[in-house]
Amino acid sequence: MDDEVDRFFEVLADPTRRQVVRLLGEGPRRAGELAVATGASAPAMSRHLRILLAARLIDDERVPDDARLRVFRLRQEPMVAVQAWLDQVQAHWQEQLGAFKRHIEQEK
Repeated sequence: MDDEVDRFFEVLADPTRRQVVRLLGEGPRRAGELAVATGASAPAMSRHLRILLAARLIDDERVPDDARLRVFRLRQEPMVAVQAWLDQVQAHWQEQLGAFKRHIEQEK
């Protein structure tokens, strides 16, 4: 799981890719729509989408009527892995803060 989380944050270090993920969180989109929405050129968007696909953060599918068109969508699994990692971090800090609170209360 750590490799998947590391790759998630590495890929999303780029602001354009974060914006693409936010947009795809609203629903599936074509590359051209993503390029317009982010202000990226078509070749730049193509590179970003290849990186997101390679990291398995998104999936694509061909439009049945036109095999040249692809629709991109978020994959749920990487989001679940990151949420699980965040939950672990939060649980750790809640435990630490609870122990600190108990310590302070005992000192009083």
